[in-house]
Amino acid sequence: MLKSEEVTKVFGATKAVDQVSLSLEQGHIYAMLGPNGSGKTTWMKMAAGLCKPTSGVVKFEGEPVGVNSRAHIAYMSTEPYFYTWMSLRDVGRYYEDFFTDFSMMRYAELLNSFELDESMKIKNLSSGMMAKAKIAVTLARDATVWMLDEPFNGIDLLARDRIKEAIIAAASPDKLLLMSSHLVEEMETIADRAVFIRSGKLVKEVDIETERIENGCSIADEYRQIYGMQGGAEA
Repeated sequence: MLKSEEVTKVFGATKAVDQVSLSLEQGHIYAMLGPNGSGKTTWMKMAAGLCKPTSGVVKFEGEPVGVNSRAHIAYMSTEPYFYTWMSLRDVGRYYEDFFTDFSMMRYAELLNSFELDESMKIKNLSSGMMAKAKIAVTLARDATVWMLDEPFNGIDLLARDRIKEAIIAAASPDKLLLMSSHLVEEMETIADRAVFIRSGKLVKEVDIETERIENGCSIADEYRQIYGMQGGAEA
């Protein structure tokens, strides 16, 4: 469904993504894992059609990502992207204008489950509230692919549980859900497949349950083995 072929992205002298070939299939929840600076966000932005690879190509259902694929791929970035004058109700109306698959009813349900009110102003939201609002507006789309970049950043423990429930409820055999994170333990309870990236390169892709049963290895164990042996996180 979502495939990158020898994808490289260069910023100046830095290769943020380095010849990554990866195929992601519908019916799965993927965790894209790696330290900060490993290339997760850059790869996701290319898959969302927000920036172009320096070389290689990212395809959605066999076609290069672009204007058409944006109607089917819902991406949540780490950066705030709402106008400060907006209320959460305005945010929903804004999305409703742009995306035919957006549901105001679903959005209201998600806001309520995250203990947010539609009348709240963006300028008055805490970082945790903003994070929950971004997740709500993204999951309120009936997209084919959801990509959530660091969905648990700034979220307290109880709110994380509600977000996990919303993510699991959104998953289905004809959908693809990808989350990037460095919070490995959180991903282990949601995802069924894990993709490890280091210094822009694809290191390994694993089926989480198979790895646990056959090798007695959790994705936290895998993370320690992959990144711990070479000095931990990059800048």
